Amino acid sequence: MSAARTIETDHRHPGTSQESGLFAWLVVGICFLALALAFSARSALGLAMPLWEQELGWSRGFTSTGGAIALVCMACVAPFAGNLVDRHGPRRLILTGLAVIAVGMLAVASMHQRWIFLVAYSGLAAVGFGIIAMHVIATAVAGFFERNRGLATGIATSGATAGQLLVVPLLAVLLENGSWRLSFLSLGVGALVLIPAVLLALRRRAPAAAAAHGPAKAAAAEPLSERLAFLARNPVFHALFWSFLLCGFTTAGVIETHFLPYAALCGFTPIVGASAFGVLSAFNFCGIILAGWLADRVHRPALLGGIYIVRAAVFVLLLKIGASAELLFLFAILFGISDYATVPVTASLAASHLGLRIMGLAMGLIGGGHALGAAVGSYLGGYFFDLFARYDNLWLVSIGLTGVAGLIAFTVREIRGSSSEPSPVPAE
Repeated sequence: MSAARTIETDHRHPGTSQESGLFAWLVVGICFLALALAFSARSALGLAMPLWEQELGWSRGFTSTGGAIALVCMACVAPFAGNLVDRHGPRRLILTGLAVIAVGMLAVASMHQRWIFLVAYSGLAAVGFGIIAMHVIATAVAGFFERNRGLATGIATSGATAGQLLVVPLLAVLLENGSWRLSFLSLGVGALVLIPAVLLALRRRAPAAAAAHGPAKAAAAEPLSERLAFLARNPVFHALFWSFLLCGFTTAGVIETHFLPYAALCGFTPIVGASAFGVLSAFNFCGIILAGWLADRVHRPALLGGIYIVRAAVFVLLLKIGASAELLFLFAILFGISDYATVPVTASLAASHLGLRIMGLAMGLIGGGHALGAAVGSYLGGYFFDLFARYDNLWLVSIGLTGVAGLIAFTVREIRGSSSEPSPVPAE
C-alpha cells in the first residue's frame, strides 16, 4: 500500500490515528518486556559466577571468558540483525531471539560440564541476546513515532534495566538458597511465555515504514556493500560507533559482569549485592527515560558527551568502597543515572543523521561495537582478578576510556529535521 493510499484510508476512518497511537505504545510495552527478560538472563551470569566457582570448580577467569565469548557472538550477530530489521521488520527477528534465548537458558539450567555452558550460554543464548538487543528494539520503536521518538525509545529500551530491578533480586534469592538451576529454568520459561505476546503486538507494519515503503524497499535492495560504504564514509557514524564501543566496555563488560562479583569480594552477601544492582537498575530506568525525553529537546551531542563524562567521574567511587554499604549504594545510584542513558540519545542521533531507512544496519553495527567493547571489558575483568585478586586496574582503565567516549561525542554536530532523509540510496 502506498503512502497516499494509507493517508486516504486514515481520512476515511477518523479513529485510525488514535488506534495507531495506542498500538504504538503497546509495541513499546512488549519491546520493554523482551529487553527486560534478555538483560536479566545476561545479568544472571554475574550472580551465578561465585556459586559455580564453589559448586562446579570453575575459575572466575573461565566464566568471564565464557561471558566474553557470548559478547563477541552478540557483536557478530548485531549487524545481521540490524540489516534484517531494515529488510523484513522486527517481528520474526524478535520471535527468533526469544526462542533461542529460551533454549539456551533451559540448557544452562541442566548443565554439568563446561562445554555445555559454552554451547548453551556463549553460543545459543548469545545469538538471542544479539537479536533481543537495544539496536533492534530502538529501530522497531522508531518506525512507530515521529513526535516523542526519543521518549518512546527511552521507555522501550529502559526494559534493559527496569526488568532487572525486580528479576535480579528474585534470582538472587533463589541463588542464595542454592537454586541457580531453577533461576535459569525460570528465565527460559519466561522467554517462551513472551512469544505469543510478540506475535500479537507486532502484527502491523510501523506507520513510518508503511509511509516510506517504496523508498525503504529501494534501500533494502541496495547491495550491502554500498550501504556499508555509505556508513564507512560518514563521520557521525564513526563518532557514534567508537563512543558506543567504549560505552560497552564500561557497562555490559565491566559492570554487568563484574559488579556483583566485586560486591562479593568486598564482603557483601548476594542479597546486598543484588539489592545494590537493583537500585542501579531503578536509577538506570529513570536515567534512560530522562535522557530520551531530553533528546527531543536539547543539544544531543552535548547531552551524550556529558553523560559519558559523568559516568567517568562516578567510577572513582569504586576505588573507595571497601566494606562501606553506603558507598556501594551511592555508586549504584549515580552510575545508574548515567548507565544506559546513552542509548536513546545515540539512537536519536542515528535516526536524524543516518536515516530511518538504514537505521537498522547502522544501529546493528553500533550495537556490535558495544558488544565488542563489552567482551574486552568482561575478559579484562577476569584476567585482572586472576592476576592481582583485585579490580582496581579495571576501574582505572574504565575511567580513562569513558572520558575518551565523552570527547568523541562532543565532535558530532547537531542537526534537527527529518530522520528519513539521509540515505545511501540515490534518488529515483
